[in-house]
Amino acid sequence: MSGIQLDHIAIAVPRIADAPPYLMGVLGGAPSFGMSADVFRFGQWEFDGGGRIEVLEPRGDDGFLHRFLAARGAGIHHVTFKVPGLRETRARATALGYGVVGYSATVPRWKEAFLHPKDALGIVVQIVESPDEPPRGHWRKPPPMPADPPAPVRLLGLRMTAHAIERARRQWSTLLGGAESVEGGLHVFRWPASPLRIAVEIEPTADEGPTRIDVAPVSRPVAGLGVPAPGLGTVFAEAR
Repeated sequence: MSGIQLDHIAIAVPRIADAPPYLMGVLGGAPSFGMSADVFRFGQWEFDGGGRIEVLEPRGDDGFLHRFLAARGAGIHHVTFKVPGLRETRARATALGYGVVGYSATVPRWKEAFLHPKDALGIVVQIVESPDEPPRGHWRKPPPMPADPPAPVRLLGLRMTAHAIERARRQWSTLLGGAESVEGGLHVFRWPASPLRIAVEIEPTADEGPTRIDVAPVSRPVAGLGVPAPGLGTVFAEAR
């Protein structure tokens, strides 16, 4: 399973224009890439070390983001993994008991499928086969960006809860090839080609799913850590 990487973490919001004041103006992210699709618009910001956050905004009157926001409000929506072969990963997921939905190969250089959050520890997992990196700086009609942003923080990755470590290992290691270590009571999964990780807390009675985005300790004041960021519904918090 070599070559699999955690590509980015995605947040769903009602308005993408609400993202730059915090992602760029507070956390120092650099706008990287953005465009519109049929029922959504998205943009990405890159941080120290190469970790990226994607923000999605619904378009039109219906679609998956409208349903997500109506049910949960703004917050972490999915993680995206790039894999060498989508067919092989889909087969492995099916053999492990996952339902694989939303398969699309209409764009040969961006083949994708999804694990539904009901199967995937409470989060959408996007699995992509694509040889391309997004063209940095390519963003038509970006939202207003703050002037003179601070130095970027470094993102460590996603923090999640799971009912049992076996469930986390099946998803992040057996299916997606993450290397596990235990650090301070957390089960941490890493991918050699990715600057981001997934850290799992085992909570047998809590809801499974994402809880926050971990940020490396910072040497400058950063407002709003530890509480939901304005407009993003997502907690960013310092961790090691």
